[in-house]
Amino acid sequence: MDAAPSVGLYPLHRCKTIHLVRHAQGFHNVAGEKDHSAYMSPDLFDAQLTPLGWDQVDNLRKHVHSSGLSRSIELVVVSPLLRTMQTAVGVFGGEGYVDGIDVPPLMAENTGDSNRPAISSLNSPPFVAMELCREHLGVHWCDKRRSVTEYKPLFPAIDFSLIENDADTLWELEVREENEHLAQRGLKFLNWLWTREETEIAVVTHSGFLIHTLAAFGNDCHPSVKAEICRPFNNCELRSVVIVDKSMIGSSSSKTDYPGKIPRGPDAPSDDADEKK
Repeated sequence: MDAAPSVGLYPLHRCKTIHLVRHAQGFHNVAGEKDHSAYMSPDLFDAQLTPLGWDQVDNLRKHVHSSGLSRSIELVVVSPLLRTMQTAVGVFGGEGYVDGIDVPPLMAENTGDSNRPAISSLNSPPFVAMELCREHLGVHWCDKRRSVTEYKPLFPAIDFSLIENDADTLWELEVREENEHLAQRGLKFLNWLWTREETEIAVVTHSGFLIHTLAAFGNDCHPSVKAEICRPFNNCELRSVVIVDKSMIGSSSSKTDYPGKIPRGPDAPSDDADEKK
């Protein structure tokens, strides 16, 4: 019996390229590394990026442009917290915002006391905020979001229409979301991506979300590939993966396949001719 092939082959329109990004360094990362209990402090509510975090954003932005990713990404999906949205617009947004241009900025000037100029949405992909790719919910104040009403003036060009409630009704002070529930939420998020028409998407999210979502994958691969998939993300690390629709979740048809036989004519394969002799 032939051994199973060590490579996979799937129709292109059943695949999406996803560029996964963990947010840049936030003030909670610095405080939590010194003292884990700091995550429970209200002082870290919806923590913003540190100056070093913004340097990480600038360096990833340079890579995204020099590698050509900035020209191929069709959509940016972002967790609706300050640090992830700052990272997303800083990496994938347009250039500095100029008054008089009739497009809303992706980020207003000095958002999150960042001392950063406004960021334009001109020539950038659309941005959409999505609750499904948030970090563990509950207990840690850094993972509690502000109201959508507060965010909209700070990030005018981000689409918040998929967020059902203005206030953060998902975060609870006394209950931390279990890892199993986060993993299920991550798989639900990936299934949601299949409802999108875009085939190349950037997702800016969090360490815990990435760890527990990706843990479900790679079990049918060589152990080194599994380890590569599941390796924890550094701050502002970008990792590109391909997800495959094996269960007909998506309904899009191929944009590159061509049916052939135009104009029509005889096309019996030579193997058939040999079999008829």
